[in-house]
Amino acid sequence: MKLTVDRSQLRLLIASALATGLVAAVVTVPSYELSNTVSVTDAYDAARPVRAADGHWHTHDPARKNDLSQADELSNGTAASVRAGTSDPTTADQARRNAAYVARSRTSVDPTLTRATLRSPRLTVPENRYAVAGGCYALAGAPIRFQATDLGANLLYTKTRAFLTASGNGAVTAAPKPSVDAEWVTRKTSAGFTFQLADGRYLAGNGTTTSATPQAFGLRTTTGCPAYPEVEVNVTGAPHAGVTSFQEVRGYIDAHVHGMAFEFLGGKIHCGKPWDKYGAPSALVDCPDHTLTNGKGALLEAVLSGKTSHDPIGWPTFKDWPAPKSLTHEGTYYKWMERAWRGGQRIFVNLLVENGKLCQIYPMKKNSCNDMESAKLQARDMRAMERYIDAQYGGPGKGWYRIVTSPQQARTVINQGKLAVVMGIEVSIPFGCTMKLDIPQCDKGSIKRQLDDLYDIGVRQMELVNKFDNALSGVAGDEGAVGAVVNLANFLETGSFWNMKHCEPADGESADKTQFALPDISGGQQDALFGAVAQIAGIGLPALPLYGTPLHCNQRGLTDLGSYAVQQLMAKKMLVDPDHMSVKGRQATLTQLEKAHYSGVVSSHSWSTPDAYPRIYRLGGFVAPMAGDSTGFLKKWQRHLGWADKRFYFGFGYGADINGLAEQGEPRGADAPTKVTYPFTGLGGVQVGQQHSGQRVYDINVDGVAHYGLYPDWIEDLRHLGGASQGKAIVEDLTRGPEAYLQTWERAQGIRPDSCRNPALRRTPAAVKRLVRPGMTTTAVLRAVGQPFTRLGTTYGICARTSTRAKVRMTITFTRAGRVSSVR
Repeated sequence: MKLTVDRSQLRLLIASALATGLVAAVVTVPSYELSNTVSVTDAYDAARPVRAADGHWHTHDPARKNDLSQADELSNGTAASVRAGTSDPTTADQARRNAAYVARSRTSVDPTLTRATLRSPRLTVPENRYAVAGGCYALAGAPIRFQATDLGANLLYTKTRAFLTASGNGAVTAAPKPSVDAEWVTRKTSAGFTFQLADGRYLAGNGTTTSATPQAFGLRTTTGCPAYPEVEVNVTGAPHAGVTSFQEVRGYIDAHVHGMAFEFLGGKIHCGKPWDKYGAPSALVDCPDHTLTNGKGALLEAVLSGKTSHDPIGWPTFKDWPAPKSLTHEGTYYKWMERAWRGGQRIFVNLLVENGKLCQIYPMKKNSCNDMESAKLQARDMRAMERYIDAQYGGPGKGWYRIVTSPQQARTVINQGKLAVVMGIEVSIPFGCTMKLDIPQCDKGSIKRQLDDLYDIGVRQMELVNKFDNALSGVAGDEGAVGAVVNLANFLETGSFWNMKHCEPADGESADKTQFALPDISGGQQDALFGAVAQIAGIGLPALPLYGTPLHCNQRGLTDLGSYAVQQLMAKKMLVDPDHMSVKGRQATLTQLEKAHYSGVVSSHSWSTPDAYPRIYRLGGFVAPMAGDSTGFLKKWQRHLGWADKRFYFGFGYGADINGLAEQGEPRGADAPTKVTYPFTGLGGVQVGQQHSGQRVYDINVDGVAHYGLYPDWIEDLRHLGGASQGKAIVEDLTRGPEAYLQTWERAQGIRPDSCRNPALRRTPAAVKRLVRPGMTTTAVLRAVGQPFTRLGTTYGICARTSTRAKVRMTITFTRAGRVSSVR
């Protein structure tokens, strides 16, 4: 059959394809090299991403990819350039002493851990309507697997791998696929269990018909039920937990994830989703436009992965995805997340993400492109997934995925052996604060109102910029040919290009992203790729600016509105993330935090520059570099040891940025020395085997971090890569990461640092006894005397001083319910 396309259809197809290329360019940050003379074909090829040395798409100059910078004064966005003296102030001797402090910290007494119960023991007769989830019961004499679709609702999965489904004539048959007519709301009565459909009909007879009248059935555990088709966890042993709810925690922290990115950019750019009420066969499927072309028409996937086509089949074969470079496909399916939790992860910072301009440009969408509306939609999704996981684990509050809104709540959840999920936000236009020709489109009132809204839905960590300048701050920009494309998109959003100028930081690295403008290859002054999009869309654009000799610094810093937003974040005791800001904007933000002595700062994924990291550590903040491949991450950790501040507890984290169109860690190879062997022993003594997803079996050595469930394997790879000494040390620092993050968050809430590491904060023993009284809660004690040096089971250890300022150690003992019983 011959396909005919008229001229208007052809223009639409070209526009869609080029728009897809633009989105790919703006949301990734590759590195490029172009010769002085570039053809149109060469320019297009150059716009295809290449893998960074550390295994993610946020590539920069390798010498600068994991850095941060320093601020001198608040800026209104028009002041002078970044100072030439901007640099990492840490001397080699200071770095050695800081690293030695961290090494000593690793020898401290670890908190006592125990094992958590995965779920309540299954009784012969279910104790309530929720307890049936996942069980095998005899229903009307037949073995039935109960697969929860929601709290108290189940699919009834038969021995023949079919679903009990009600037809329109009232008969109940075995259907090959689930549907709303196969979802039975389960209730327990004094006579047994009833099963009702959404339309009101009840299961009746011998389970072969429906009725308007409820009929009770007896349920007893049995055998003979098939397993429901689902991703496996492949971790054995109960997860570790604390012996009390208020002790020091252990685990791993990911400070930058996009678990609900299936909704962003209009909701049709991401294939698959983190959960579905019918499980993996429905959640882990490819996008319709990928499937219709058998994987050959997936333009964005092709640009991002460098492959012209892929196998569109997800479940159960997973031939081509998920994979480290397959960036449009789901990476945080809830069973993969469960594996990460079972393998030791205890904090998961989920960032609500959006870029409204890219959403508008991308040709397919079903959701709003408004940054704030998209963020709220994703927040609702988080609550829905929490509810779904509760349903799988036996009822409200029973699941391992727990959204938390305070460090105290997070500590309790972690010590229960569960995953504390912190809600953050990373959007390009927060609070609607874009600008048009330098005129802000928001004011202080709208910032406060919308921040109140975000806080009310649970957001506790926030970035102020992402890809474009906005009315709050300048952005760090992107590099190379992609930088030119992003800069043009910045023009579409704001009416202006980045105001990048040559700068000379003293360390030669604390600058923004180096700019590159494509040579004139289109007969005009515009980038060829974007120029073609503009021509088709009828958009007139000015000439792309040509920037001077590198290095480059954005002259737009933190604005008055941005400073106000930071002030409001501090007032709400939220965590401020300065990643993606221009050097100048980040400098001003850190200065503002320093003046307020505010510890609540988190750099979550390597989008900063080196002189700011020591400032963040000096504030008592927390840093989690981009995860990427294990080799690159090991080097980042080594450098960060030299920036640690001995006044604060040190722990380390990572930012996966998975689902954020960021490439995950590549494998080191099946023949790599010191490769991971399966099974291995994970945190708390669990045994971690190879992960099975349908027919696919994953191996970190050859597959890399193909999906989120392989992060325990990635940490084990770090252990092997670091050798006997550094391998043990980096894993120890990672296990202390959640505690370091929680202590940063506590200080953001006004809790003083511990008095052992900070001698000036020590009181006399008599003063401590006056402040700490029997019956006080752990939170009241923190507010009275600050953070303890140790939190071991039922005791807090603090330091006091004598009249001659000699150090005295004191112990505050609590009941298991967390009330002070003695001070000595």
